[in-house]
Amino acid sequence: MAKARAFTIIALLVMVNGHALAQPINVGLQLEPPNLDPTSGAAAAIDEVVYGNIFEGLVRIDENGDVQPGLSLFWEVSTDGRSYIFHLAEGVTFHDGSSFDAHDVRFSFNRARSAGSTNAKKYIFAPIANIDILDPLTIMITLDQARPDFLFNIGLGDAVIVAEETVATNASRPIGTGPFKFDRWVRGDRIELSRNENYWGSAPRLSGATFKIITDPLSAYTAMKAGDIDTFPNYPAPENLFLFDEDPDYDVVVGLTAGETILATNNKKEPFSDIKVRRAIAHAINRQELIDGAMFGNAQAIGTHFAPNHPDYVDLTDMYPHDADKARALLREAGYADGFEASLKLPPATYARRTGELIANQLGRVGINVSIENLEWAQWIDQVLRNRNYDLTIVSHVEPMDINIYANSNYYFGYDNADFQYIMTEIDHSTDAAMTSELYKQAQRKIAEDAVNGYLYQLGKYGVWKKGVKGMWANYPIRSNDLRDVYIEEQD
Repeated sequence: MAKARAFTIIALLVMVNGHALAQPINVGLQLEPPNLDPTSGAAAAIDEVVYGNIFEGLVRIDENGDVQPGLSLFWEVSTDGRSYIFHLAEGVTFHDGSSFDAHDVRFSFNRARSAGSTNAKKYIFAPIANIDILDPLTIMITLDQARPDFLFNIGLGDAVIVAEETVATNASRPIGTGPFKFDRWVRGDRIELSRNENYWGSAPRLSGATFKIITDPLSAYTAMKAGDIDTFPNYPAPENLFLFDEDPDYDVVVGLTAGETILATNNKKEPFSDIKVRRAIAHAINRQELIDGAMFGNAQAIGTHFAPNHPDYVDLTDMYPHDADKARALLREAGYADGFEASLKLPPATYARRTGELIANQLGRVGINVSIENLEWAQWIDQVLRNRNYDLTIVSHVEPMDINIYANSNYYFGYDNADFQYIMTEIDHSTDAAMTSELYKQAQRKIAEDAVNGYLYQLGKYGVWKKGVKGMWANYPIRSNDLRDVYIEEQD
C-alpha cells in the first residue's frame, strides 16, 4: 500500500510543477478503429485512441509496463493473495457529468464476465469469485485463488470502467472518466478529442488531440513533412525512418512492442490439421528475408509466441531452420507431393501486407500455392478472428503475455492440446516464481514443437515526432497513445 501511495504523491508533484503550452496535437494513426469501445472490440487501434485518454481503469499500465494507480488511488491485498480492496478517487465524474463510484466498477466487471459478454479478454475476469461494495468509494474483489497477473490484467483496455447509462453507445460516442473527451469521429479521416476541463486528476497539458487516419505509408511521410502531423507514434514506413533521423526538426525513437508477428494457421482445417504440413510451413519460412524485405531490418526474429525482452523467453528460432528441401519432404510424407493451394487473408496493416507478399513467395517455392486476399480490418475480424473462415493470415498479437490464448480451443487458431492446457492450468495455480518461469518455458517449447503457427518476428515501434513534442511513449508494453503527460515545448 505504501508504494501505491508514493505513486499518488508523484502524480501530484507533476501537476504542480508542470508548465506546458495548452496546444492541440495532431496524432497520426495508420489503422482506423472499428469502434471506440475497448470492452467490446479486439482491435488494438481502439486502445490506441481511447486508452488513458477517454477511458480509465482501476489501475493503468505505464510506458514501462508497470502497474500504476488509476481510478483506484491505492489498494490492499490480503495475505493469501485472493482479496483486493480498492480505494477509489473521490469527486470523479464521467464526461456526461454523472458521478463515478464503486457501483460503476461492479457493473463494468460483471458485464465483462457475464454469459453474454463480447469482451475480447473475457478470460481475465474469470478468476473473480465475488465483488463486494464496502462503501461508495471502496470495493473488494475476491478471486478464486491468488493470481499474480490480476492487477496487470485489470489495467488493460478491456477492463476500463464504463457507466451503465451510456455503455450502449460507447462504440460510437464513448463516455469515460479520462483527461480527454470525445468530440467527433469523421469516419475514414479523423477522431477529435478535447481536454476534459473537469478531470479529477492532474490536468492534461494539451488542449485537445486529433487522431488523423493515414493508412498509406507514403502519405504518412508526406503528412509529417508537411507539418500536418505532430507525432506518428507508430510510424508505418520503417524504410524511410532515416530521412527523419537526418532532419533536425524531428525526433526518431525506435522502441519495442509486445507484438509477436505470426503466420497464423487454421489448425482445425485440412491440410493444416496435419502437424507435418505445419512443420513443412515452418521450414519454408525464411525469417531474415521477411525482416529485411518487409521491416527493413527493424525487427527481431522469434521462434515462439513470447516477447524476446521477457526474462522467461526461450530462443527457439533454430527449431525449424529455413530448409526448403526438408519442407518438401514433409509435404510428401503428409501426402502432398504436388503441394496444395491455400488462401492468405491479410489485414490492412503495412507490415502484414508486405510480409504476406514475401510469405506467399516462400511457400510457393515448396509447392504451396498461396492466393492473397487483402481485407479491411472489420472484414478480418469477422472472417478470421470470429468465424475462423480462413487458411492462413498474418497478424501481430500486441497483447502482452498472451501465450495463454493457445489454451483456448475456440480461439481462431483452433489449437486444442491437453498437454498445453495443463501447463497453463499449472501456471494459473503456481505461487512459486521459479516454477512459473519453468512452466512458461515449457509452454513456449510446446507450441513451437507443434508448429501451431509460423513464428516470424517481434514488431518494433517506430516513433516519429516534431522537435518539441514531449512525453510520447518510446515503447508499447500495451497498445496505447496515452496523452495525459504529453505536451508541446516552445521552440526558439
